[in-house]
Amino acid sequence: MDMLVTALLIAATVTSAAASPSPLDRLAAELGYRVSVVDNRPTYCPPLPVDPAAPPPPTPLPPRKCMVLDIDLDIPADVTPPAGLELRTSLIGSVLVIESAEFDSRLVNGDVTIFTLKPGQSLAAGQRYRIRLTASVPFFSRAFVLPNAALAAPGVAPAVIAASRPGTDPETGLETLPDVAAMTDEPRLATASAADRNVWLTPTRAFARYAARGTGAAPDIVILPAPAQATRTEGATVDLSKGVRITIRGGARASLAPALAGLEKVGIGAGPVPVAVTIGDLSIPAESYRLDVAPTGIRIAARDAAGASYALQSLAQQAAHEQLRMKPLTVVDAPRFGYRGLHLDVARNFHDRGEILRIVEQMAALKLNTLHLHLGDDEGWRMEIPGLPELTQVGAYRCLDLSDQTCLQPQLGADPARDAPTNGYLTTSDYLAILTAAKARQINVVPSFDMPGHSRAAIKAMEARYRRLSAAGRMADAERFRLVEPGDTTRYRSIQTYNDNTLNVCIPQTYRFVDTVVSAMARLHKQAGVPLKLYHIGADETAGAWRNSPACVAEAARTNTPVAHLGARFVERVATMLAARGIRAGAWSDGLTNADPAALPPQTQSYVWGGLFDRGVAEAHSHANRGWPVILSMPDVTYLDMPQAVSPDEPGATWATREIDLFRLYAFMPGNLPANAATMTDILNRPGTIDDRTPLTPGHQVAGIQGQLWSEMVRRDSQVEYMLFPRLFALAERGWSRAAWEPAYAPGTSYSYGDVRVDRDAMLAGWRAFTARVAERLPALDHDGITYRLTPPGARIVDGRLEANSELPGMRIDYRTGGGAWARYAGPVAVSGAVDLRTVTPDGKRASRIVTALPERAAWQ
Repeated sequence: MDMLVTALLIAATVTSAAASPSPLDRLAAELGYRVSVVDNRPTYCPPLPVDPAAPPPPTPLPPRKCMVLDIDLDIPADVTPPAGLELRTSLIGSVLVIESAEFDSRLVNGDVTIFTLKPGQSLAAGQRYRIRLTASVPFFSRAFVLPNAALAAPGVAPAVIAASRPGTDPETGLETLPDVAAMTDEPRLATASAADRNVWLTPTRAFARYAARGTGAAPDIVILPAPAQATRTEGATVDLSKGVRITIRGGARASLAPALAGLEKVGIGAGPVPVAVTIGDLSIPAESYRLDVAPTGIRIAARDAAGASYALQSLAQQAAHEQLRMKPLTVVDAPRFGYRGLHLDVARNFHDRGEILRIVEQMAALKLNTLHLHLGDDEGWRMEIPGLPELTQVGAYRCLDLSDQTCLQPQLGADPARDAPTNGYLTTSDYLAILTAAKARQINVVPSFDMPGHSRAAIKAMEARYRRLSAAGRMADAERFRLVEPGDTTRYRSIQTYNDNTLNVCIPQTYRFVDTVVSAMARLHKQAGVPLKLYHIGADETAGAWRNSPACVAEAARTNTPVAHLGARFVERVATMLAARGIRAGAWSDGLTNADPAALPPQTQSYVWGGLFDRGVAEAHSHANRGWPVILSMPDVTYLDMPQAVSPDEPGATWATREIDLFRLYAFMPGNLPANAATMTDILNRPGTIDDRTPLTPGHQVAGIQGQLWSEMVRRDSQVEYMLFPRLFALAERGWSRAAWEPAYAPGTSYSYGDVRVDRDAMLAGWRAFTARVAERLPALDHDGITYRLTPPGARIVDGRLEANSELPGMRIDYRTGGGAWARYAGPVAVSGAVDLRTVTPDGKRASRIVTALPERAAWQ
């Protein structure tokens, strides 16, 4: 009876609360909230605040860049803001100056910034208040304004401001930010300095770009990535519409099941045309194949199931292009690199098993063979580890509680709802399903939990574990996986401004924790029948921790190691632990640079993420010269979280480059890194020179290429796909095929922009064929429901006539004037005034973002 009464009281309380929201809830629901990027080129940028406890930088800091931002608050006329009101936001960068009569600011941690009322200040109903900030990071895109700002006040639960929640564009299917003002002042907003030559890709500029590069009709052979050799042979057409009869020798049919399903997908069913697949041909290298299409039937020879699968994928592509009536053809194909990878970050913002499986399916179609899953970082731990439940109970969720007691702080503008798609984790069964699907498609899964930096989620989760067990009096168990040293008084800020995100590398609990995580992952891989062969440690961007750690001071003295180099010793120790289990270690290149090659196991894998115009070329060559497999992961060409155009309306981080469009990635020359200076510009869009000061020594070369999608600003699955496709096609092309226009590497040779040793005419001819092959693949992406990026049209209006073009051939372009009905563009047409344009998918169900062309005299030139 007591339980029933209690339940009724709880229900009544909930009903009453729902009927009578608190003043804070009403204010959050009705508050007018608007964010405007005012200026990326203010006349003065104050220095960053200096932590007196931190050591001085080793070199003088470069001149500061900053931006001015306005936050406007419109208080409803019938709502009185509560006393002690706080505005909580996620702000990329640090506040340098705040101009407000009412508010002060303070950094909590990471990007969580709180605006508090000054002593004696209060807000009144019906009034507007403006907070003007000067902050340390220029905002080149509206996407830099993170959503889900919240209000808090003493004695009540915080509440998200409704106006700051993201929306959905019905035309594109992508996330929108209704609270962020349009960015229209190109002179003040497009760049942060006079040296910066980036300009917004307006329709007029895009028209000139696409016209200069050109487009073409689909080539005779449309296989993507391009095969090493493909030749037509003599004979009658093979009619695959009648169906095929497949025999497999030397391998199980199950090992080719997804590739065989690909034939059915393009309409090739069961029938009389013989397809003989032979697996185990030792005359053919790993992953290679020979495909012969002849009037008498089709023959496939491969050394392994991967090669046979790739042959079937190539057959399906070409057969679809020829409408299932194939002319005789011979393809002899082999990959350029043995490692062709995609890194997918599900830690910063979670993306679930379903989305990962969708990406695995698309990777297989592009002959990519490695999925690097980033499962743990500061903002989230996304993998169930049996025996350590707090890792996911606490570390997989963000909420509005700033204490990190039961969830993590709401970094990156997180939706605080526990069931929000950006919260969550992979169960062991989820991970097994991913391993199984990847194995069936000859894709290796490489798990990664970044350490010793980027580890805040793990640290806070293990602190929650410590509190639970110590409260139960189980102190030995509580200490077993505690990742902080209570006596460590070191103060630091990581590059993402965290002061508590680095594991202590001098305490045994850290290595016990790493071993437990690796053991759990190894068991799952063994259970799935794919032994864990490569584990990525992370090891990048480790902050200046440990200076005042008693354990690290003692360790430095014992080993005669500078405290600053203890991070490198961590990498050496963990790599050795992995080697004892038969697992190779991979790490980001900066974590390996100070490591002792003699202390690392052979074949430690370096993922080089230095920029092409920075340290990247020398780092790639020096690490390859050490005998390490080098995976090219240059951020200015392979970081797929960078924008696809210089535009305030394109999402993406901009710290590495302002633009990675399809052409930039297609033009990448991974086998001759200095040669990229001939066609690419630096982050400021300036031509330059890449000197080969650290040449590759004979017998050494890079081992592969990997695209990276970091998810700080990628909150939705649709955004994952928008950032990946169609750029992933270009990555696959560069990983599989060597371009004919890439000059052979000559040690010590430097290149500058426009160098004629890179045949630009041949590059553009290859580009036109490539774009035609990409356009051929878009209907398949539509069929699979992939929200790929539709490049908006280029357009110009000259003498009252609209001309439009597209990046890919054959794309449908719509236009309208005065906000009227859309019409299909078929050629130059007379218009008056501004014109809106969009590109439309082949199936007509989705459109690009809308761009507006202005008469020539009014457009930015």
